[in-house]
Amino acid sequence: MIIHIAKKEWKLLLKEKGTFFWLLGMPVLFIVLFGSILGNVSSSEVTVPYVDNDHSDVSRSFVASVEEKSGYKLEEKQSAEMQAQIDKIRDGKGTGLLVIPGGFGQSLQENGGKTIAIELYREATSDSTIAPLRAVLENMANAYRETKIDKALADSGQTAEKREQTLSAPFTIADRLENGSGYNVISQIVPGYTVMFVFFVIISMLKRFLRDKESGMTARLRSTRMSPVSYLLGMWLSYLVVALIQCTVLLAFGHFVYDLHIGDPVAVAVLVLLLALCGTGIGLAVCMLAKSENQGMAFTQLLTMGGAVLGGLWFPIDMMPQAIQTISRFTPQYWAQKAFQDIMLRGVHLPGIVNSLLVLALIAALALIVAMLRYKRFMRTALG
Repeated sequence: MIIHIAKKEWKLLLKEKGTFFWLLGMPVLFIVLFGSILGNVSSSEVTVPYVDNDHSDVSRSFVASVEEKSGYKLEEKQSAEMQAQIDKIRDGKGTGLLVIPGGFGQSLQENGGKTIAIELYREATSDSTIAPLRAVLENMANAYRETKIDKALADSGQTAEKREQTLSAPFTIADRLENGSGYNVISQIVPGYTVMFVFFVIISMLKRFLRDKESGMTARLRSTRMSPVSYLLGMWLSYLVVALIQCTVLLAFGHFVYDLHIGDPVAVAVLVLLLALCGTGIGLAVCMLAKSENQGMAFTQLLTMGGAVLGGLWFPIDMMPQAIQTISRFTPQYWAQKAFQDIMLRGVHLPGIVNSLLVLALIAALALIVAMLRYKRFMRTALG
């Protein structure tokens, strides 16, 4: 009986073309849109204009060095264009402007003398774009300062070894990556939107249950020997398979199109199963609790969109305030996303995601219990 109900639902789902758009087309569109935009942010070449008022070999060498170290493309402008460039920045149409003053080369070559200032104009909203360039300029200023000090120490008669000891840094930074594979935007977006859109299956479930209720199908079922468990499990099974296919397609899309590192396939498979059980289990509970389609849709939107924000599906959870991070642990989306990133980024296997799996299983079980308890009331309202 359960299989017959599931088969009936699959046939109805295949006839509804909109289902494929919401459960597969829309998430793929989101992944492509945000993956293409955000995935290329770090590799996009930023062009920053500059004005060289020194016109010396030293200034030209300096510009080339800045361009090489920063990854920015520096575009030369004439001194007469300087005010026009500043006006563009002031109007929000320009990113920044680097100005090398006259006498720059001579200042670097002299042992003493006053410090000369390089001007970096920037627009207030583009600080994050210009910040790497500013960091490179500061590092180069420190390098020139050390060269200047080294020359002064050499002139005072200190040996090369002594000068090296004097100029050596008091500490160094040992950068050690502890993840199995490096974090990138795709490792946030693909599993994030996969988890998010699994819960969108609740919309299809809600429409189907309420449509059966309004058409009299649910009332007629009451007169049969079918048990509540058979009906609910049959409906659950049909959408469970849909959710499993949805997750498989989206993760495969991320892997083959964006080279997403999947990690342990066994751990991912078990996680996808528990995620699908959780999402569809909550869907059953919502269908049994909702008094109308509008009420059910409102609750579903709150669950899917609110859970996506709180669960860290759109951006890393570490970027949120501590209070929100604490609240997020009460959402199934948080545990699913955490488990995906444990597998994909940290190289964790099945034993390492047991806590996440237990939380998802517990939520699925509680949702099914709620659905079972509310089933009789749902049937009574179907009879009017």
